Amino acid sequence: MQHRIVVLGAGYTGAIAAGRLAKRLHRADVGITLVNAEPDFVERVRMHQLAVGQDLKPRPFSEMFAGTGVELRLAKVTGVDVDGRTVAVTDASGTEELVPYDTLVYALGSGWNDHGVPGTAEHAHEIASRPGALRLRERLARLDAGQPVVVVGGGLTGVEAATEIAEARPDLDVALAARGALGDWLSPKGTRHLRKVFGRLGITVHEHAAVTAVAADHVTTADGGTIPAAVTVWTTGFAVHPIARATTLEATDTGQIVVDGTMRSVSHPDVYAIGDAALAMGPGDKPLRMSCASGTPTAWQAADAIAARLTGGKLPNAPLRYFNQCISLGRKEGLIQYVTADDRAVRAALTGRLAAAYKELVCKGAAWGVANPTMGIPARRRRVVAQPARAGSTAEASA
Repeated sequence: MQHRIVVLGAGYTGAIAAGRLAKRLHRADVGITLVNAEPDFVERVRMHQLAVGQDLKPRPFSEMFAGTGVELRLAKVTGVDVDGRTVAVTDASGTEELVPYDTLVYALGSGWNDHGVPGTAEHAHEIASRPGALRLRERLARLDAGQPVVVVGGGLTGVEAATEIAEARPDLDVALAARGALGDWLSPKGTRHLRKVFGRLGITVHEHAAVTAVAADHVTTADGGTIPAAVTVWTTGFAVHPIARATTLEATDTGQIVVDGTMRSVSHPDVYAIGDAALAMGPGDKPLRMSCASGTPTAWQAADAIAARLTGGKLPNAPLRYFNQCISLGRKEGLIQYVTADDRAVRAALTGRLAAAYKELVCKGAAWGVANPTMGIPARRRRVVAQPARAGSTAEASA
């Protein structure tokens, strides 16, 4: 009887994990099902490009996983019963079904977080998803010259969105509202370059300006001031998919699943969580931040750990660490901030066109890895010789 592995979500982490499992395990012994609501892969790190009118290369899952042994199930996940080991899904026709599993890989990721700020849901745009980016694309296309656009959030997503919009639409009045100082997480060199690019693109920066309300034509800041906004783009953080909080999985207050060093749930040994959905600890015992840079190695770690436990192999011990932060500043500028293993900026930084080319190479490499899920990994398909521990079992208690 085949061991049933179900992967929920086909973003960077879920797609990579499914492909890596297909490469590691013998097809006669396992059935791998990848559940995703959309039929093609979304390059989430390029949503700011999509929003300003750039077209992205289509990557249908039906082509990506053809011949790999991975079964694609196009459906929305509506619930998970981790005690009964089933996943509730609903397809496009509204048909509901329970999908059973022996091992579950939870990779449902995250979406935008409005932090409960009044008016955000009604008036702000998000670029955490393709539908959101397409709605913003349509709205920006209707704006007349001189109209104000405010990007709320001074993190990586906000910086990339503001510079992309300003470069693509120099006729608009683009501003960024940041809770702290612009680039306050960067090295001095990185901050200087960021300010230089913002100045060149004509982006107005409102520092130490926490937005407390969003209206149709302006945002309000904590000091009572207002910033005009024909369009508001909200980029102040992400919230994980809510399904995990409705289960008996041990999870944080924010809904992230608590995992061990192999990405396995500390409460349910047959469940693995990867990417934004997981509370995974990195160097210095600090939680990994929500990012593609964190998600990809967690997908590798989980897939290799599952394969090892099923085949009696050695558990992986790959370090989960950071090397740099890659930031696009439009199509012609970039910033590569080198960091410590626990993600703190060091003095070194790469800037300018070379940094833009570096970032583009990273994005293309990540997409290639997803689009070619079983390539680039040595062929080591092994036979399943053991079943992993179930919840309540004392097996592998110290793993």
